[in-house]
Formats: sequence, C-alpha cells, structure tokens
Amino acid sequence: MNIKGKNVIITGGSLGIGKQTAYDLLEKGANVLVTGRSINRLNEAFKDSDAKLFAFDIGDTDNINLNAKKCLKILDNKVDILINNAGIGVRKSIDELNIKDFLDVFNVNVFGLSLFTKEIVPIMKRNKEGTIINIGSTASLKGYKNGSIYSSSKFAVRSLTQCWQSELRPFNIRVCQVNPSEVTTAFGNSERIERDEVYNKLTSKEISHAIISSIEMDNRGFVNELNVWATNPFD
Repeated sequence: MNIKGKNVIITGGSLGIGKQTAYDLLEKGANVLVTGRSINRLNEAFKDSDAKLFAFDIGDTDNINLNAKKCLKILDNKVDILINNAGIGVRKSIDELNIKDFLDVFNVNVFGLSLFTKEIVPIMKRNKEGTIINIGSTASLKGYKNGSIYSSSKFAVRSLTQCWQSELRPFNIRVCQVNPSEVTTAFGNSERIERDEVYNKLTSKEISHAIISSIEMDNRGFVNELNVWATNPFD
C-alpha cells in the first residue's frame, strides 16, 4: 500500500510506539488521527505537527460506538489503516490476582480494541481495502512469571488477529500482528515518563519501522505476524 494520502487511526499514540509511528507516517504523507486518554499529552506530543487529535479512553467500552463515530467524522468516514496500539499492563503473581486488574487490562487490550475495530471495519469493507495492525507482544507467544494478566490479554489479541484474518481476507483487508519484545517506552510507568534509550534494547523506531514496512507491502500480500526482538539484549 502506498501510504501517501491514506487516512490512518492510531490508538494510544501520545507516547512511545504510537507517537513514533504517527510521526513516521506523517513524514510519508499520511493523514493521521492520533487518539489517547489525555488531550494534554496529545497536544504536547504533536504540537508542531499536522496530526489530527482526539482524546478518549478505549477502555470505556460503553462509549466505544460514540467515540468511533467521532473519529470517523474527523476523517470524513474514510479509514485506510487502523493501528491498534493502545495497551496497558499489570504484573501480578497468581496469589495476587483479582478481577479488577483483569478487567482494567482486558477492557483496554482486548474488549476496547475489539469493539473499536468493529466500528471501523465496515468502512474498509465498503472500500474493499484496508490494513489493520494489532500491536501485540512477545508475551503473546509465551507466558512468563507474574504475567498472568498481561500475557493472557495479548494471547487474546493474537487469537483475535487470526480470526479477523480469516474473516476479512475476502474483502481485501489485511490484518497483521506486530509483537515487540521489551521496548524502552513509558509502558508500565504510572507517571507516563518514557525511559532513556539503552544500546541493546529496542526503541520505538524499530517497531515503527516494522509496522510501516508491513503496511507498505504491495496489497497482493500481507504479513500475518511479525516478531521483533533485540539482537543481543544480554550483552
């Protein structure tokens, strides 16, 4: 897909992977709508750019339909690319598991993601074209200690991705999951402060590159899943 002039929605885009990807897409001439929970963070992140901004909480599942309609209105009811980037995580041992943490994470990572995508897909179906990128995690490939909540949410996203691939390929809609390993972002930081880059860990730039490379493949093909690891994290 040629990105220039395409309408893109990126959820959870005020920091990290979403922010970097938005800027890289803008540089390629895309028309980008970035969403996030805080309009102040969005305004600060994109104050010198042409990005369109809309603040809402994708975990507020009761209002997904309304907020999706507002997003579509901003883009004149045309979406070529949806990047489901918004996500949160909680680390808890099995002894500490509780329903609130499960619901907080699944409302954002799974339920909100699914219901928001549901509202965008009819636009792509009518156009007989579109690309959906779900940002997963290498935690969707293998569980880990204290990962019951976050890892299981990303396993769910991986299943959703595979189901949508089967359902949407007849409409020429490509669905891809990008699974980063550890990236130096603000993820997991309650103050939303991004970490400094570390020479042997991934940054948002590598993940943005993976996302955009998947989108730019000619429409006759698609990347169903892409895992991105640091080359030598233990050096």
